[in-house]
Amino acid sequence: MASHLTSFIPNRAETLKVLQLMGAHQPILMLHGADDGFGTRWIIDGQQVQPVIARYLMDEGFIAEAGLTELGARTLALTPSGAKFRENGFVWWASLDFFERLKIIIFG
Repeated sequence: MASHLTSFIPNRAETLKVLQLMGAHQPILMLHGADDGFGTRWIIDGQQVQPVIARYLMDEGFIAEAGLTELGARTLALTPSGAKFRENGFVWWASLDFFERLKIIIFG
């Protein structure tokens, strides 16, 4: 998460939290809504992922479809570039002091 790229990442702290929850093996479930995209939900560990975060991760190629569940939900897993993005995010977060982290959590 280089400083010149972070302005494009929606809600950086929450995006990093989603990536942390995904880890190497936990997928995001995509419950497809209408054909126009309305009603689509993204879930990880029973918690809803904000649509803007899920869409960003998909559009940037950080997560990709890995299959379907028995009930028809799509599973989205980290891609190799997503794993690298995740690790870079952890390094970036660790480099911040308390007040920088607080500012990012509050203001995105």
